[in-house]
Amino acid sequence: MLDTVREVHTPEGVALRLPTAGPVPRALAWALDLVIRCGIAIAAGTVLVALQQAGSGLYAIVVFGLMWAYPIVCEGAFNGQTPGKRVMDLRVVSADGAPVGWLAAVVRNLLRTVDMLPFAYTVGLVSSLTDPHGRRLGDMVARTVVVHVDTQRARPELVPVEAHVPAVPLRPAEQTAVIAFAERAPRLTPERQRELADIADVATGARGDLGVRRLAGIANWLLGRR
Repeated sequence: MLDTVREVHTPEGVALRLPTAGPVPRALAWALDLVIRCGIAIAAGTVLVALQQAGSGLYAIVVFGLMWAYPIVCEGAFNGQTPGKRVMDLRVVSADGAPVGWLAAVVRNLLRTVDMLPFAYTVGLVSSLTDPHGRRLGDMVARTVVVHVDTQRARPELVPVEAHVPAVPLRPAEQTAVIAFAERAPRLTPERQRELADIADVATGARGDLGVRRLAGIANWLLGRR
């Protein structure tokens, strides 16, 4: 029932660690959305009751929309977040870490009809407990995953240099070290920057100040800042 981490690799070879959410935070987000939907339904019923038979038909449409359209529209239009997920700092993303698309949002939510069986989301709960990334059946079919959103961590400011392609392929650990160097470089002395950059001269093809700039450029290239 604990949150886990899903590691995916981009075409550039960068390892991304996605902090996947377990059943408990997902259930809390669902409960918050349920409260919101019930509130909207009660408000709509209070207004539409005055229309008598016509109001009953409109109310049925409202309830249907809250049941099915609410999660699809929220996840498709608001970057994978319903109001409940936003409060819990959760987001639906594709299995490769990319933003969720409309088709995936539709598929994962329509398959709730299976995850609800036989009652109280039993199938979905069993699936999320047995899957290493906490996915229910709808997520597996739609190739999506629910992750925690890191709202505190800002995108690191790197040295403003042009992106540079490494001279040799870099292993994931080496890529992490290069990015860490670029993040720390502004706080290091020029001498320490050159000393560290000289260690990576095989990847940069240069030493000294040029090696520092190229190493920072490789970090920008790894992060897609091109």
